[in-house]
Amino acid sequence: MATNFLVHEKIWFDKFKYDDAERKFYEQMNGPAAGASRQDNGASVILRDIARARENIQKSLAGSSGPGVSSGPGGDHSELVVRIASLELENQNLRGVVQDLQQAISRLEARLSALEKSSPSHRTTTPQTQHVSPMRQVEPPAKKAATPAEDEDDNDIDLFGSDEEDEDKEAARLREERLRQYAEKKAKKPSLVAKSSILLDVKPWDDETDMAQLEACVRSVQLDGLVWGGSKLVPVGYGIRKLQIQCVVEDDKVGTDLLEEEITKFEEHVQSVDIAAFNKI
Repeated sequence: MATNFLVHEKIWFDKFKYDDAERKFYEQMNGPAAGASRQDNGASVILRDIARARENIQKSLAGSSGPGVSSGPGGDHSELVVRIASLELENQNLRGVVQDLQQAISRLEARLSALEKSSPSHRTTTPQTQHVSPMRQVEPPAKKAATPAEDEDDNDIDLFGSDEEDEDKEAARLREERLRQYAEKKAKKPSLVAKSSILLDVKPWDDETDMAQLEACVRSVQLDGLVWGGSKLVPVGYGIRKLQIQCVVEDDKVGTDLLEEEITKFEEHVQSVDIAAFNKI
């Protein structure tokens, strides 16, 4: 890289021109001096030697950068040779890998073709095995063998008939006994009763309503599946308070409509009944 840079560099090799121009400028400024001719001759000889040396340097540099010239062991040419050799080696390795892959693909294609050739033969042979029914070939002799056996056992039917009937009766009796035990066990098992917890808001007519009497009227409602719980008075406004009372009902026996209908019968004390909360238990 350094040699290539020096080949294209012009300033250093043209320096002698600038030196000559500078020398002539100072000679003109100072005037002719003694022995100027001798100095000119000596200077011209030195300049010619310098010019020859520079020409030799340029030729040597041009020769080193030109094609076909071998550089030193640390030069660019050696690096290129090494890289080319490594690329050739890598190319050979890649060719070997490609050849191996081609051989593997050819082997797989051969195996696939062999399997395709063998599969139709299996398909043709399987229907033949399916059409053959060995049971049908065995059935006629079995039937023929069974008919004489039935003829021989005709006389023995009465001997074993009583035992079979007894076994059938015993099995029927055991089945009925087990069914009866299962029904009794199921009847004894308590069934789950669906219940609900209801919070009622019972509102009076005005602030003069006796809330204790109102609560007594509400609790006087007694139904099958109804259990009253706690209660409290909640202020509504303007001195009026409502009764909040808890109860638990069985869903199959007591409904919310029936409960509201029974409470609203006390028209003197109860204005309305609302369901504040309803939860399944």
